[in-house]
Amino acid sequence: MIFKPLYPEVSPLADQNVHDFLFNEPARTPDTDYPIHIDALTGERRTRSEFVERVRDGATALVAPSSSGGFEIGPNEHVGILSYNSLDYPALMHSLLVVTVPFALLSAYSTTPYEISYAAKSAKVTRIFVEPGLLQVALEAAEEAGISEERVHILGSPVVGKKSYGEAIDEVRARQLPRISVKPAKKDTVAYFVFSSGTTGSPKVVMLTHGNVCFSLVQGEMIAKEEPPVPKAIVLAPLPMSHTYGMGLICFRGFQSPTSLIIIPQWDLKLVLEIIPKYRVNVMHMRPSQLHELAHSKDLKKESFASVMVIGSGSAYLPPGIALALQQAIRPGLPVVQGFGMSEIASIALRMLPPSAFGGRVPPDFNTAGLLLAGLEARIVLSDGSDGGVDEIGELWLRGPNISLGYYGDEAATKYAFTEDGWLRTGDHFRIDQYGRFFFIDRMKEIFKISDFQVSPTEIEDVLRAQPEKLITDVGVVGIPASGNDNGAVAGECIPRAWIVLSPEGERRGVEAVIKVLDEWTKQKLTRYKWITGGFEVTDQACIFDVLFVVFVSLMHTTGNYSLDAQIPMSAAGKMSRKTLLERFMTQRG
Repeated sequence: MIFKPLYPEVSPLADQNVHDFLFNEPARTPDTDYPIHIDALTGERRTRSEFVERVRDGATALVAPSSSGGFEIGPNEHVGILSYNSLDYPALMHSLLVVTVPFALLSAYSTTPYEISYAAKSAKVTRIFVEPGLLQVALEAAEEAGISEERVHILGSPVVGKKSYGEAIDEVRARQLPRISVKPAKKDTVAYFVFSSGTTGSPKVVMLTHGNVCFSLVQGEMIAKEEPPVPKAIVLAPLPMSHTYGMGLICFRGFQSPTSLIIIPQWDLKLVLEIIPKYRVNVMHMRPSQLHELAHSKDLKKESFASVMVIGSGSAYLPPGIALALQQAIRPGLPVVQGFGMSEIASIALRMLPPSAFGGRVPPDFNTAGLLLAGLEARIVLSDGSDGGVDEIGELWLRGPNISLGYYGDEAATKYAFTEDGWLRTGDHFRIDQYGRFFFIDRMKEIFKISDFQVSPTEIEDVLRAQPEKLITDVGVVGIPASGNDNGAVAGECIPRAWIVLSPEGERRGVEAVIKVLDEWTKQKLTRYKWITGGFEVTDQACIFDVLFVVFVSLMHTTGNYSLDAQIPMSAAGKMSRKTLLERFMTQRG
Protein backbone atom coordinates (compact mmCIF):
# COMPACT_ATOMS: atom_id res chain seq x y z
CA MET A 1 0.00 0.00 0.00
CA ILE A 2 1.35 3.41 -0.95
CA PHE A 3 0.31 6.25 1.37
CA LYS A 4 -0.24 9.71 -0.12
CA PRO A 5 -0.21 13.12 1.60
CA LEU A 6 -3.34 15.16 2.35
CA TYR A 7 -1.83 18.17 0.58
CA PRO A 8 -2.68 19.02 -3.04
CA GLU A 9 -0.36 17.64 -5.71
CA VAL A 10 2.77 19.65 -6.47
CA SER A 11 3.51 20.53 -10.09
CA PRO A 12 7.00 19.53 -11.29
CA LEU A 13 9.55 22.29 -10.71
CA ALA A 14 11.71 23.77 -13.45
CA ASP A 15 15.49 23.66 -13.22
CA GLN A 16 16.57 26.51 -10.96
CA ASN A 17 19.40 27.64 -8.73
CA VAL A 18 18.30 27.77 -5.07
CA HIS A 19 19.44 31.40 -4.89
CA ASP A 20 17.12 32.40 -7.73
CA PHE A 21 14.26 30.47 -6.14
CA LEU A 22 14.60 32.34 -2.84
CA PHE A 23 15.74 35.79 -3.86
CA ASN A 24 15.04 36.49 -7.54
CA GLU A 25 11.36 35.69 -7.92
CA PRO A 26 8.98 38.64 -7.47
CA ALA A 27 6.37 36.51 -5.71
CA ARG A 28 8.91 35.59 -3.02
CA THR A 29 10.35 39.09 -2.59
CA PRO A 30 8.85 41.01 0.36
CA ASP A 31 7.49 44.53 -0.16
CA THR A 32 9.55 45.98 2.69
CA ASP A 33 12.97 45.15 4.07
CA TYR A 34 13.39 43.70 7.56
CA PRO A 35 16.14 42.39 9.89
CA ILE A 36 16.77 38.78 8.85
CA HIS A 37 19.64 37.94 11.25
CA ILE A 38 20.51 39.29 14.70
CA ASP A 39 23.72 38.28 16.46
CA ALA A 40 22.71 37.47 20.05
CA LEU A 41 26.20 38.18 21.40
CA THR A 42 26.99 41.49 19.67
CA GLY A 43 23.55 42.79 18.74
CA GLU A 44 24.65 43.24 15.10
CA ARG A 45 21.70 43.17 12.70
CA ARG A 46 21.63 42.32 9.03
CA THR A 47 18.59 43.04 6.87
CA ARG A 48 17.39 40.76 4.12
CA SER A 49 18.64 43.11 1.40
CA GLU A 50 22.02 43.48 3.13
CA PHE A 51 22.28 39.70 3.31
CA VAL A 52 21.60 39.32 -0.43
CA GLU A 53 24.16 42.02 -1.28
CA ARG A 54 26.77 40.30 0.87
CA VAL A 55 25.99 36.93 -0.71
CA ARG A 56 26.38 38.28 -4.24
CA ASP A 57 29.63 40.13 -3.47
CA GLY A 58 30.83 37.06 -1.60
CA ALA A 59 30.14 34.91 -4.66
CA THR A 60 32.18 37.31 -6.78
CA ALA A 61 35.03 37.11 -4.27
CA LEU A 62 34.99 33.31 -4.28
CA VAL A 63 35.70 33.01 -8.01
CA ALA A 64 37.64 36.23 -8.63
CA PRO A 65 41.37 35.81 -9.43
CA SER A 66 43.74 36.07 -6.49
CA SER A 67 45.32 39.06 -8.23
CA SER A 68 41.99 40.85 -7.79
CA GLY A 69 41.67 39.88 -4.14
CA GLY A 70 39.54 36.80 -4.71
CA PHE A 71 39.93 33.13 -3.78
CA GLU A 72 39.98 31.87 -7.39
CA ILE A 73 37.84 28.82 -6.62
CA GLY A 74 37.45 26.59 -9.66
CA PRO A 75 34.26 24.92 -10.94
CA ASN A 76 35.31 21.40 -9.88
CA GLU A 77 36.18 22.22 -6.28
CA HIS A 78 34.39 21.22 -3.08
CA VAL A 79 34.53 23.67 -0.17
CA GLY A 80 34.42 22.61 3.48
CA ILE A 81 32.85 24.88 6.13
CA LEU A 82 34.08 24.37 9.69
CA SER A 83 32.46 26.82 12.06
CA TYR A 84 29.96 27.34 14.84
CA ASN A 85 26.94 29.49 13.99
CA SER A 86 27.61 33.05 12.84
CA LEU A 87 26.06 35.73 10.65
CA ASP A 88 28.44 34.86 7.82
CA TYR A 89 27.85 31.09 7.92
CA PRO A 90 24.65 31.25 5.82
CA ALA A 91 26.13 34.07 3.71
CA LEU A 92 29.06 31.88 2.66
CA MET A 93 26.71 28.95 1.99
CA HIS A 94 24.56 31.04 -0.31
CA SER A 95 27.59 32.56 -2.05
CA LEU A 96 28.69 29.02 -2.90
CA LEU A 97 25.17 28.18 -4.13
CA VAL A 98 25.31 31.20 -6.46
CA VAL A 99 28.45 29.85 -8.17
CA THR A 100 27.27 26.18 -7.92
CA VAL A 101 30.33 25.07 -5.96
CA PRO A 102 29.24 22.25 -3.62
CA PHE A 103 30.07 22.73 0.06
CA ALA A 104 30.57 20.14 2.78
CA LEU A 105 29.20 20.83 6.26
CA LEU A 106 32.08 19.85 8.54
CA SER A 107 31.00 19.58 12.17
CA ALA A 108 32.59 22.06 14.56
CA TYR A 109 31.76 19.54 17.28
CA SER A 110 34.27 17.06 15.83
CA THR A 111 37.17 17.61 18.18
CA THR A 112 40.05 15.79 16.49
CA PRO A 113 41.95 16.44 13.26
CA TYR A 114 41.35 12.81 12.30
CA GLU A 115 37.55 13.19 12.34
CA ILE A 116 37.64 16.40 10.32
CA SER A 117 40.19 15.09 7.82
CA TYR A 118 38.17 11.88 7.36
CA ALA A 119 35.08 13.93 6.54
CA ALA A 120 37.04 16.25 4.25
CA LYS A 121 38.59 13.36 2.34
CA SER A 122 35.24 11.56 2.06
CA ALA A 123 33.70 14.63 0.41
CA LYS A 124 36.85 15.37 -1.63
CA VAL A 125 37.13 18.84 -0.08
CA THR A 126 39.72 21.03 -1.82
CA ARG A 127 39.71 23.95 0.60
CA ILE A 128 38.25 24.89 3.99
CA PHE A 129 36.71 28.03 5.48
CA VAL A 130 37.12 27.92 9.25
CA GLU A 131 36.27 30.17 12.17
CA PRO A 132 39.38 31.55 13.96
CA GLY A 133 38.91 29.50 17.12
CA LEU A 134 39.10 26.26 15.14
CA LEU A 135 41.99 27.27 12.88
CA GLN A 136 44.64 25.07 14.49
CA VAL A 137 42.61 21.87 14.35
CA ALA A 138 41.58 22.77 10.77
CA LEU A 139 45.22 23.19 9.72
CA GLU A 140 46.12 19.80 11.19
CA ALA A 141 43.12 18.19 9.53
CA ALA A 142 43.92 19.87 6.21
CA GLU A 143 47.45 18.49 6.31
CA GLU A 144 46.13 14.97 6.94
CA ALA A 145 43.65 15.41 4.08
CA GLY A 146 46.27 16.67 1.65
CA ILE A 147 44.89 20.25 1.54
CA SER A 148 47.59 22.90 1.42
CA GLU A 149 47.72 25.55 4.16
CA GLU A 150 47.11 28.25 1.53
CA ARG A 151 43.69 26.72 0.90
CA VAL A 152 42.54 27.15 4.51
CA HIS A 153 40.65 30.45 4.78
CA ILE A 154 38.92 32.33 7.59
CA LEU A 155 35.19 32.69 8.21
CA GLY A 156 34.90 35.38 10.84
CA SER A 157 37.26 37.87 12.45
CA PRO A 158 40.50 38.50 10.50
CA VAL A 159 43.59 36.43 11.28
CA VAL A 160 47.05 37.71 10.39
CA GLY A 161 48.41 35.91 7.34
CA LYS A 162 45.05 34.42 6.37
CA LYS A 163 42.46 35.76 3.94
CA SER A 164 38.92 35.85 5.30
CA TYR A 165 35.56 35.75 3.55
CA GLY A 166 34.71 39.18 4.97
CA GLU A 167 38.00 40.77 3.91
CA ALA A 168 37.62 39.40 0.39
CA ILE A 169 34.14 40.95 0.17
CA ASP A 170 35.56 44.30 1.31
CA GLU A 171 38.26 44.08 -1.38
CA VAL A 172 35.77 43.19 -4.11
CA ARG A 173 33.71 46.22 -3.14
CA ALA A 174 36.75 48.51 -2.94
CA ARG A 175 37.89 47.41 -6.41
CA GLN A 176 34.30 47.65 -7.71
CA LEU A 177 34.64 44.29 -9.45
CA PRO A 178 31.72 43.38 -11.74
CA ARG A 179 29.31 41.17 -9.84
CA ILE A 180 29.18 37.57 -11.09
CA SER A 181 25.83 36.32 -12.39
CA VAL A 182 23.95 33.51 -10.68
CA LYS A 183 25.03 30.28 -12.37
CA PRO A 184 22.24 28.08 -13.74
CA ALA A 185 21.61 24.83 -11.88
CA LYS A 186 19.70 21.73 -12.87
CA LYS A 187 17.58 19.69 -10.50
CA ASP A 188 20.44 17.18 -10.11
CA THR A 189 23.21 19.78 -9.64
CA VAL A 190 24.79 19.01 -6.26
CA ALA A 191 24.28 21.89 -3.81
CA TYR A 192 25.96 20.53 -0.68
CA PHE A 193 27.20 17.49 1.23
CA VAL A 194 26.10 16.64 4.74
CA PHE A 195 27.29 13.74 6.85
CA SER A 196 24.98 11.01 8.10
CA SER A 197 25.26 7.52 9.53
CA GLY A 198 22.60 6.60 6.99
CA THR A 199 20.19 3.82 7.81
CA THR A 200 23.09 1.65 8.97
CA GLY A 201 26.81 1.76 9.53
CA SER A 202 29.54 4.42 9.54
CA PRO A 203 29.21 8.10 8.47
CA LYS A 204 28.38 8.68 4.82
CA VAL A 205 28.44 11.73 2.57
CA VAL A 206 24.87 12.59 1.58
CA MET A 207 24.48 14.48 -1.71
CA LEU A 208 21.70 17.07 -1.80
CA THR A 209 20.88 18.94 -4.99
CA HIS A 210 19.46 22.31 -5.96
CA GLY A 211 16.31 20.44 -7.01
CA ASN A 212 16.05 18.73 -3.62
CA VAL A 213 16.32 22.03 -1.76
CA CYS A 214 13.88 23.91 -4.02
CA PHE A 215 11.29 21.19 -3.61
CA SER A 216 11.70 21.15 0.18
CA LEU A 217 11.10 24.91 0.14
CA VAL A 218 7.86 24.40 -1.79
CA GLN A 219 6.86 21.87 0.87
CA GLY A 220 7.54 24.51 3.52
CA GLU A 221 5.29 26.97 1.71
CA MET A 222 2.48 24.41 1.66
CA ILE A 223 2.90 23.74 5.39
CA ALA A 224 2.61 27.47 6.04
CA LYS A 225 -0.78 27.57 4.27
CA GLU A 226 -2.17 25.12 6.86
CA GLU A 227 -0.81 26.96 9.89
CA PRO A 228 -1.99 30.19 11.52
CA PRO A 229 0.42 33.00 10.56
CA VAL A 230 2.87 34.29 13.14
CA PRO A 231 2.97 38.10 12.84
CA LYS A 232 6.51 39.45 12.73
CA ALA A 233 8.07 36.09 13.52
CA ILE A 234 11.07 36.37 15.82
CA VAL A 235 12.71 32.96 15.84
CA LEU A 236 15.25 31.47 18.20
CA ALA A 237 16.82 28.34 16.75
CA PRO A 238 19.95 27.40 18.71
CA LEU A 239 20.69 24.59 16.25
CA PRO A 240 24.02 23.90 14.55
CA MET A 241 23.89 25.15 10.98
CA SER A 242 26.19 22.27 10.09
CA HIS A 243 23.38 19.80 10.77
CA THR A 244 20.32 19.18 8.62
CA TYR A 245 17.73 20.52 11.07
CA GLY A 246 19.54 23.81 11.73
CA MET A 247 20.59 24.32 8.14
CA GLY A 248 17.10 23.73 6.78
CA LEU A 249 15.41 26.09 9.24
CA ILE A 250 17.98 28.87 9.48
CA CYS A 251 19.77 28.82 6.14
CA PHE A 252 16.88 27.98 3.80
CA ARG A 253 13.36 28.18 5.22
CA GLY A 254 14.28 31.20 7.31
CA PHE A 255 14.15 33.33 4.15
CA GLN A 256 10.69 32.28 2.99
CA SER A 257 8.64 34.71 5.06
CA PRO A 258 9.45 37.88 7.00
CA THR A 259 11.33 36.34 9.90
CA SER A 260 14.01 37.66 12.22
CA LEU A 261 16.37 34.87 13.30
CA ILE A 262 18.35 35.25 16.52
CA ILE A 263 21.77 33.67 15.93
CA ILE A 264 23.81 32.18 18.78
CA PRO A 265 27.13 30.38 18.20
CA GLN A 266 26.42 27.35 20.39
CA TRP A 267 23.78 26.08 22.78
CA ASP A 268 23.93 28.11 25.99
CA LEU A 269 20.92 27.76 28.30
CA LYS A 270 21.73 30.89 30.30
CA LEU A 271 21.99 32.96 27.11
CA VAL A 272 18.78 31.44 25.73
CA LEU A 273 16.86 32.39 28.87
CA GLU A 274 18.11 35.97 28.49
CA ILE A 275 17.37 36.22 24.76
CA ILE A 276 13.74 35.09 24.83
CA PRO A 277 12.35 38.06 26.83
CA LYS A 278 14.93 40.53 25.44
CA TYR A 279 13.84 40.03 21.81
CA ARG A 280 10.30 38.82 22.61
CA VAL A 281 10.90 35.57 20.76
CA ASN A 282 7.64 34.03 19.54
CA VAL A 283 8.89 30.88 17.77
CA MET A 284 11.50 28.44 19.08
CA HIS A 285 13.09 25.47 17.33
CA MET A 286 15.23 23.13 19.43
CA ARG A 287 16.44 19.57 19.78
CA PRO A 288 14.90 17.22 22.37
CA SER A 289 18.01 17.35 24.57
CA GLN A 290 17.82 21.16 24.64
CA LEU A 291 14.10 21.10 25.40
CA HIS A 292 14.75 18.60 28.19
CA GLU A 293 17.31 20.91 29.76
CA LEU A 294 15.04 23.92 29.34
CA ALA A 295 12.01 22.18 30.88
CA HIS A 296 13.97 21.18 33.98
CA SER A 297 15.94 24.41 34.45
CA LYS A 298 15.59 26.02 37.86
CA ASP A 299 16.17 29.40 36.18
CA LEU A 300 13.14 29.18 33.87
CA LYS A 301 10.58 31.91 34.55
CA LYS A 302 7.13 31.53 33.01
CA GLU A 303 6.73 35.24 32.45
CA SER A 304 9.84 35.29 30.24
CA PHE A 305 8.01 33.04 27.75
CA ALA A 306 4.86 35.15 27.47
CA SER A 307 5.67 36.00 23.82
CA VAL A 308 6.33 32.38 22.75
CA MET A 309 3.55 31.07 20.51
CA VAL A 310 4.98 27.71 19.40
CA ILE A 311 7.94 25.43 20.06
CA GLY A 312 9.25 23.07 17.39
CA SER A 313 11.39 20.00 17.96
CA GLY A 314 13.51 17.98 15.59
CA SER A 315 16.72 15.98 14.93
CA ALA A 316 15.59 13.15 17.22
CA TYR A 317 12.44 11.60 18.66
CA LEU A 318 10.71 13.87 21.18
CA PRO A 319 9.29 11.79 24.05
CA PRO A 320 5.80 13.00 25.00
CA GLY A 321 6.98 13.45 28.58
CA ILE A 322 9.39 16.22 27.57
CA ALA A 323 6.67 18.07 25.67
CA LEU A 324 4.33 17.80 28.67
CA ALA A 325 7.07 18.96 31.01
CA LEU A 326 7.59 22.03 28.82
CA GLN A 327 3.90 22.87 28.92
CA GLN A 328 3.84 22.48 32.67
CA ALA A 329 6.95 24.65 33.05
CA ILE A 330 5.88 27.40 30.62
CA ARG A 331 2.16 27.39 29.81
CA PRO A 332 -0.56 24.72 29.58
CA GLY A 333 -1.63 24.19 26.00
CA LEU A 334 1.50 25.76 24.48
CA PRO A 335 1.91 24.10 21.05
CA VAL A 336 4.95 21.82 21.04
CA VAL A 337 5.26 20.27 17.60
CA GLN A 338 7.69 17.82 16.10
CA GLY A 339 8.39 16.27 12.75
CA PHE A 340 10.55 13.63 11.19
CA GLY A 341 13.47 14.20 8.88
CA MET A 342 16.79 12.83 7.75
CA SER A 343 19.82 14.24 5.99
CA GLU A 344 18.79 12.04 3.05
CA ILE A 345 15.45 13.88 2.80
CA ALA A 346 16.73 17.47 2.47
CA SER A 347 15.17 18.45 5.78
CA ILE A 348 11.83 16.87 6.76
CA ALA A 349 9.23 14.38 5.53
CA LEU A 350 6.65 14.56 8.34
CA ARG A 351 5.29 17.50 10.29
CA MET A 352 2.70 17.97 13.02
CA LEU A 353 0.02 20.53 12.15
CA PRO A 354 -2.57 22.44 14.20
CA PRO A 355 -6.10 21.01 14.62
CA SER A 356 -7.42 23.54 12.09
CA ALA A 357 -5.32 22.05 9.25
CA PHE A 358 -7.17 20.45 6.33
CA GLY A 359 -10.51 21.70 7.60
CA GLY A 360 -10.09 20.04 10.99
CA ARG A 361 -10.42 16.50 9.63
CA VAL A 362 -7.27 15.23 11.39
CA PRO A 363 -7.71 14.91 15.18
CA PRO A 364 -4.74 16.19 17.18
CA ASP A 365 -2.52 13.61 18.85
CA PHE A 366 0.38 14.55 21.07
CA ASN A 367 2.31 11.40 20.20
CA THR A 368 2.38 11.68 16.43
CA ALA A 369 5.46 12.61 14.41
CA GLY A 370 3.18 14.34 11.93
CA LEU A 371 1.60 14.09 8.52
CA LEU A 372 3.32 13.29 5.23
CA LEU A 373 4.56 16.38 3.40
CA ALA A 374 3.38 17.40 -0.04
CA GLY A 375 4.87 15.57 -3.01
CA LEU A 376 6.02 12.54 -1.03
CA GLU A 377 4.86 8.93 -1.05
CA ALA A 378 5.28 6.50 1.85
CA ARG A 379 5.21 2.75 2.41
CA ILE A 380 5.31 0.65 5.55
CA VAL A 381 7.41 -2.40 4.68
CA LEU A 382 6.98 -5.44 6.90
CA SER A 383 9.75 -7.81 7.94
CA ASP A 384 8.87 -10.24 5.14
CA GLY A 385 9.23 -7.48 2.52
CA SER A 386 5.50 -7.05 1.91
CA ASP A 387 3.63 -3.76 2.19
CA GLY A 388 1.82 -3.04 5.43
CA GLY A 389 -1.47 -1.24 5.77
CA VAL A 390 -3.11 1.06 8.28
CA ASP A 391 -1.91 0.54 11.88
CA GLU A 392 0.70 -2.05 10.91
CA ILE A 393 4.27 -1.53 12.10
CA GLY A 394 7.13 -1.71 9.64
CA GLU A 395 10.04 0.18 8.14
CA LEU A 396 9.13 3.54 6.65
CA TRP A 397 10.09 3.94 2.99
CA LEU A 398 9.82 7.34 1.30
CA ARG A 399 9.89 8.57 -2.29
CA GLY A 400 9.79 12.10 -3.68
CA PRO A 401 11.70 14.98 -5.29
CA ASN A 402 13.41 16.03 -2.04
CA ILE A 403 15.09 12.62 -1.59
CA SER A 404 18.89 12.64 -1.95
CA LEU A 405 20.71 11.29 -4.99
CA GLY A 406 22.59 8.95 -2.65
CA TYR A 407 25.94 8.75 -0.88
CA TYR A 408 28.90 10.40 -2.56
CA GLY A 409 31.59 7.89 -3.45
CA ASP A 410 29.79 4.96 -1.81
CA GLU A 411 27.89 2.96 -4.41
CA ALA A 412 27.31 -0.03 -2.13
CA ALA A 413 25.69 2.07 0.62
CA THR A 414 23.61 3.90 -1.97
CA LYS A 415 22.28 0.66 -3.42
CA TYR A 416 21.40 -0.57 0.07
CA ALA A 417 19.50 2.55 1.16
CA PHE A 418 18.00 3.71 -2.15
CA THR A 419 16.03 1.34 -4.38
CA GLU A 420 16.18 1.47 -8.16
CA ASP A 421 12.63 2.81 -8.33
CA GLY A 422 13.41 5.74 -6.04
CA TRP A 423 12.46 4.58 -2.54
CA LEU A 424 14.56 5.52 0.47
CA ARG A 425 14.74 2.92 3.23
CA THR A 426 14.71 5.12 6.34
CA GLY A 427 15.75 2.46 8.85
CA ASP A 428 12.93 3.60 11.16
CA HIS A 429 9.86 1.70 12.25
CA PHE A 430 6.57 3.60 11.99
CA ARG A 431 2.84 3.05 12.16
CA ILE A 432 0.31 5.04 10.10
CA ASP A 433 -3.25 5.38 11.35
CA GLN A 434 -6.53 5.93 9.50
CA TYR A 435 -6.09 9.71 9.52
CA GLY A 436 -2.66 9.58 7.90
CA ARG A 437 -0.81 10.35 11.13
CA PHE A 438 2.63 8.77 11.44
CA PHE A 439 3.78 7.33 14.77
CA PHE A 440 7.45 6.68 15.39
CA ILE A 441 8.18 3.27 16.93
CA ASP A 442 11.97 2.93 16.93
CA ARG A 443 15.15 2.76 14.93
CA MET A 444 15.46 -0.64 13.26
CA LYS A 445 19.11 -0.96 14.22
CA GLU A 446 18.26 -0.27 17.89
CA ILE A 447 15.52 -2.87 18.15
CA PHE A 448 16.61 -6.24 19.53
CA LYS A 449 14.93 -9.59 20.06
CA ILE A 450 14.33 -11.87 23.02
CA SER A 451 13.10 -15.35 22.11
CA ASP A 452 11.99 -14.02 18.69
CA PHE A 453 10.02 -11.16 20.26
CA GLN A 454 11.03 -7.63 19.22
CA VAL A 455 11.95 -5.21 22.00
CA SER A 456 11.84 -1.44 21.36
CA PRO A 457 14.09 0.65 23.64
CA THR A 458 11.91 3.70 22.94
CA GLU A 459 8.77 1.92 24.21
CA ILE A 460 10.50 1.05 27.48
CA GLU A 461 11.85 4.60 27.83
CA ASP A 462 8.36 6.04 27.38
CA VAL A 463 6.96 3.70 30.04
CA LEU A 464 9.69 4.71 32.51
CA ARG A 465 9.12 8.41 31.84
CA ALA A 466 5.40 7.94 32.44
CA GLN A 467 5.89 6.68 36.02
CA PRO A 468 3.55 9.05 37.91
CA GLU A 469 5.77 9.83 40.90
CA LYS A 470 8.16 11.78 38.60
CA LEU A 471 11.30 10.22 40.04
CA ILE A 472 13.38 10.66 36.88
CA THR A 473 13.85 13.43 34.33
CA ASP A 474 15.38 11.37 31.53
CA VAL A 475 16.18 7.80 30.55
CA GLY A 476 17.93 5.80 27.88
CA VAL A 477 17.55 2.06 27.26
CA VAL A 478 20.03 -0.20 25.44
CA GLY A 479 20.02 -3.90 24.73
CA ILE A 480 23.02 -5.60 26.36
CA PRO A 481 24.13 -9.20 25.72
CA ALA A 482 22.52 -11.77 27.99
CA SER A 483 24.88 -14.06 29.82
CA GLY A 484 22.49 -16.96 30.12
CA ASN A 485 18.82 -17.87 30.33
CA ASP A 486 17.92 -14.41 31.56
CA ASN A 487 14.18 -13.71 31.61
CA GLY A 488 13.61 -15.86 28.55
CA ALA A 489 16.73 -14.64 26.73
CA VAL A 490 19.44 -17.08 25.80
CA ALA A 491 23.15 -16.47 25.44
CA GLY A 492 23.75 -14.34 22.36
CA GLU A 493 20.48 -12.43 22.69
CA CYS A 494 20.08 -9.04 24.38
CA ILE A 495 18.23 -7.83 27.45
CA PRO A 496 17.18 -4.26 28.36
CA ARG A 497 19.37 -2.06 30.54
CA ALA A 498 18.31 1.48 31.57
CA TRP A 499 20.33 4.63 32.21
CA ILE A 500 18.31 7.12 34.28
CA VAL A 501 18.65 10.73 35.48
CA LEU A 502 17.09 11.32 38.89
CA SER A 503 14.69 14.21 39.47
CA PRO A 504 14.93 16.25 42.71
CA GLU A 505 12.20 14.01 44.12
CA GLY A 506 14.17 10.93 43.01
CA GLU A 507 17.29 12.24 44.70
CA ARG A 508 15.30 12.83 47.88
CA ARG A 509 13.94 9.29 47.82
CA GLY A 510 17.33 7.70 47.14
CA VAL A 511 18.72 5.51 44.35
CA GLU A 512 17.66 2.12 45.71
CA ALA A 513 14.09 3.26 46.41
CA VAL A 514 13.75 4.81 42.94
CA ILE A 515 15.01 1.72 41.15
CA LYS A 516 12.67 -0.49 43.17
CA VAL A 517 9.72 1.70 42.12
CA LEU A 518 10.76 1.77 38.46
CA ASP A 519 11.38 -1.97 38.41
CA GLU A 520 7.91 -2.66 39.80
CA TRP A 521 6.36 -0.11 37.41
CA THR A 522 7.82 -1.73 34.29
CA LYS A 523 6.68 -5.15 35.50
CA GLN A 524 3.14 -3.79 35.85
CA LYS A 525 3.12 -2.16 32.43
CA LEU A 526 5.22 -4.36 30.17
CA THR A 527 5.38 -7.96 29.07
CA ARG A 528 7.96 -10.04 30.90
CA TYR A 529 10.57 -10.06 28.14
CA LYS A 530 10.64 -6.22 28.21
CA TRP A 531 11.51 -5.98 31.90
CA ILE A 532 14.79 -4.22 32.83
CA THR A 533 16.66 -7.44 33.56
CA GLY A 534 19.97 -5.87 32.48
CA GLY A 535 19.95 -3.46 35.43
CA PHE A 536 19.90 0.30 35.92
CA GLU A 537 22.66 2.90 35.81
CA VAL A 538 22.01 6.19 37.55
CA THR A 539 23.39 9.41 36.09
CA ASP A 540 24.03 12.54 38.11
CA GLN A 541 23.30 15.21 35.46
CA ALA A 542 21.69 15.54 32.07
CA CYS A 543 22.62 18.02 29.37
CA ILE A 544 25.71 20.19 28.91
CA PHE A 545 25.39 22.39 25.84
CA ASP A 546 25.62 20.52 22.55
CA VAL A 547 27.10 17.29 23.88
CA LEU A 548 25.51 15.34 26.69
CA PHE A 549 28.03 14.05 29.20
CA VAL A 550 26.90 12.37 32.38
CA VAL A 551 29.02 10.67 34.99
CA PHE A 552 27.13 7.70 36.26
CA VAL A 553 27.24 5.11 39.01
CA SER A 554 26.37 1.55 38.11
CA LEU A 555 23.67 -0.18 40.08
CA MET A 556 22.45 -3.66 39.31
CA HIS A 557 19.12 -3.68 41.08
CA THR A 558 19.76 -7.16 42.40
CA THR A 559 22.97 -6.18 44.24
CA GLY A 560 22.97 -2.55 45.43
CA ASN A 561 26.66 -2.09 44.55
CA TYR A 562 27.89 1.26 43.12
CA SER A 563 30.89 2.01 40.90
CA LEU A 564 32.02 5.20 39.13
CA ASP A 565 32.27 4.83 35.37
CA ALA A 566 32.99 6.82 32.21
CA GLN A 567 30.87 9.48 30.55
CA ILE A 568 27.87 8.90 28.31
CA PRO A 569 28.01 10.91 25.06
CA MET A 570 25.17 12.17 22.93
CA SER A 571 25.83 13.53 19.46
CA ALA A 572 25.73 17.22 18.62
CA ALA A 573 22.46 16.45 16.85
CA GLY A 574 20.97 15.49 20.22
CA LYS A 575 20.72 11.75 19.68
CA MET A 576 21.85 9.29 22.31
CA SER A 577 24.73 7.12 21.13
CA ARG A 578 23.36 3.71 22.10
CA LYS A 579 26.32 2.08 20.39
CA THR A 580 28.73 3.98 22.64
CA LEU A 581 26.72 3.10 25.74
CA LEU A 582 26.87 -0.56 24.80
CA GLU A 583 30.60 -0.45 24.04
CA ARG A 584 31.37 1.18 27.37
CA PHE A 585 29.17 -1.22 29.26
CA MET A 586 30.98 -4.15 27.63
CA THR A 587 34.35 -2.63 28.54
CA GLN A 588 33.15 -2.13 32.11
CA ARG A 589 31.92 -5.69 32.34
CA GLY A 590 35.08 -7.03 30.76
